Amino acid sequence: MNWLKTTAQQIRHYPSAVVGSIIIFILMIAAIITPIAIPYSEAVFMWRGEEITWRESPRTAWPVWYNWFRSTKLPTTIALNSREGEGAKTLETISDSTREALFNYEFEFTADEFPVELVLFSEAQFTSKEPHVVVTWYTPDGRDIRISEFSSGASQSFRFAQDDRLQRRLERSSDVEGITIPQALFDDPNQEGLQVQKGTYRVEVSALLFEPESDIETIFVSYGLVHGWAGTDDMRRDLSLALLWGIPIAMAFGLVAAVGTTILTMSIAAVGVWFGGWIDSTIQRVTEVNSIIPLLPILIMVGTFYSKSIWIMLGLVVVFSIFGLGIKNYRAIFLQVRELPYIDAARAYGASNFRIIFRYLIPRVLPLVIPQLVTLVPGFVFIEASLAVLGLGDPILPTWGKVIENANRQGALYNGYYYWILEPATLLMVAGLSFAMVGFALDRVFNPKLREV
Repeated sequence: MNWLKTTAQQIRHYPSAVVGSIIIFILMIAAIITPIAIPYSEAVFMWRGEEITWRESPRTAWPVWYNWFRSTKLPTTIALNSREGEGAKTLETISDSTREALFNYEFEFTADEFPVELVLFSEAQFTSKEPHVVVTWYTPDGRDIRISEFSSGASQSFRFAQDDRLQRRLERSSDVEGITIPQALFDDPNQEGLQVQKGTYRVEVSALLFEPESDIETIFVSYGLVHGWAGTDDMRRDLSLALLWGIPIAMAFGLVAAVGTTILTMSIAAVGVWFGGWIDSTIQRVTEVNSIIPLLPILIMVGTFYSKSIWIMLGLVVVFSIFGLGIKNYRAIFLQVRELPYIDAARAYGASNFRIIFRYLIPRVLPLVIPQLVTLVPGFVFIEASLAVLGLGDPILPTWGKVIENANRQGALYNGYYYWILEPATLLMVAGLSFAMVGFALDRVFNPKLREV
């Protein structure tokens, strides 16, 4: 393994290769940790699950880091769940059959703009009599606003903006025409026009329970304009899930395809050179025919008429790439290696054909193969992403290409949701660039003609 140590020492003289190696190392670590932290079945369920999975997330919200570049801060999403000990839930007995569950949700609001939506989710347990819920809003300046009252079902959501009576009451008490409910609740009445009143708000939820075994839990959510470190899509899904799971999928697809293609191509070329004759001629003719067959249209056809499975696509990529023009490059190298003295020595002591091929021919050229293998990886990663962008990606897995396809389908660029496309596109470019930088440096290390004088 001396050549490996020597190569690592020479790589250090190329800053671009060092940077690329660090990026690849980070991607590999993320590719290992992600499936452990978020198992495959859980990731698929979350990505393809019902909207209730992401009900505490806003739609098409920018990442939280977007606020770093703004002078006026956008509101973040605030979610307070009584099951997690938030809301200071208390139970008080009123009579033999009636109890009151009281929740007090306090939160600090420091943003410069109004939230998008306010929602109270309730989950009640009862036999026949539904709990009666009353919601009251308290502002930082001491005002209290009765929001609404309703009977809570087993699973119910009360959306403030859909309460017409609340809308009319708030419009009558406001000087601003066409004011929305979130604006009215967060507006500072002492300021002219619409101005956010910053400070501590409190939402009081009182629920009357009419049965001894009855119970209720609530969740208050103030949806903001920024959420999570990657933002959300039109289905409220956190894009960080797809960005993280896109790493192991991209790395697995690219590395398996590159390694499988390289090893098989090199082996076929070595077999053709050693045996020669009709075997070599057949391999060359198949390679020439295969070189004019376009891979991407075939993958599109298979994805349209047969299956969009990423594993089937991976198998086809490997199969069609085996007989690529790389066979001719390997053939030229093996023709030279075949004439070396140590090959004649192996023949003389009676080594079998396949022993010579796999123990003497192929190992001789392995160092020269590594640069090509590394530079092949981003090409296969882009093929997978291209299929997803065309709508032919695996419908189950969350991938970078799938995120771009969803964003394009929902008109993300036209609606100003640039993060939705830029995040996965940036990861694709960074991954491709890192492998390219390392591959080019390795090519200079192993090819003396390319070394700088």
